[in-house]
Amino acid sequence: MIGVGMSSDDVIPLSLPSYFEDSIMAFMAPIKPFELEEVPLAQHDEVSTFATEKRRIEHLSGRWLLGQALQRWGVNDLGTLMVVRNEQRAPRVIHLQGVWVNTPLPSISIAHSQTHAFVALATPKASVGIDAEPEGRILASNALDMMSKGDELQRIRQQPERSMKLWTGKEAIQKAMGLGMNLNPRDIQLSIEDSQQNISIGNSIFQLGYWIFNGFHISLAYNPRDNQPITPEEALLQETREAMEQQPDWGVGCNTTRNNA
Repeated sequence: MIGVGMSSDDVIPLSLPSYFEDSIMAFMAPIKPFELEEVPLAQHDEVSTFATEKRRIEHLSGRWLLGQALQRWGVNDLGTLMVVRNEQRAPRVIHLQGVWVNTPLPSISIAHSQTHAFVALATPKASVGIDAEPEGRILASNALDMMSKGDELQRIRQQPERSMKLWTGKEAIQKAMGLGMNLNPRDIQLSIEDSQQNISIGNSIFQLGYWIFNGFHISLAYNPRDNQPITPEEALLQETREAMEQQPDWGVGCNTTRNNA
């Protein structure tokens, strides 16, 4: 379904820097009011918890854009999907229980920035994070020490016009790690000069890119080596497939049953 004044034409594919892999897609669309029933990937129990109408509109716009992005990825039936969150509230798309579909789904990231929503998709075994802020915005000076420390803090105080580059970059990495603000942004050290960089955190290395597109500062973090968690049904389907590959004669019913039928 299409929201009030919205159509698929409102979805703008982001032109990604050439150093990102072809297995990443990203989109933006205006934030506009939707009714809950117009957004297949939105859930009443979650939407009903929002304290403000602004938060509700942002959420529904992001989930609507996510649906549009998934269809462009090749997912045909949004009604068989749902969005779940981990303990840090990082979102993930899964198949509904009982559907018994084992088609791999992309990893996702969603961002909101004043007038627009943003969505990034990546290959299922990767992790991805996206963040965006309006071009020309500068982070307030009293917020810099909440984001940076040490030499990085000194450099950004000397070049406050680059603050949104650092802000969106750190947000993108937090999302790609699935940790959100549980990972202190001050512990993520970035270059304020380089638009492309590799960031090592723990055992993971993230490819981080920054660019300006359609009036927005945009950062995208990507780790192609992370494995996404699977649901119990996905695990059972995987185990069943492996058992059938190891025993070609195994299947629904035994050989005796089939031969005597």
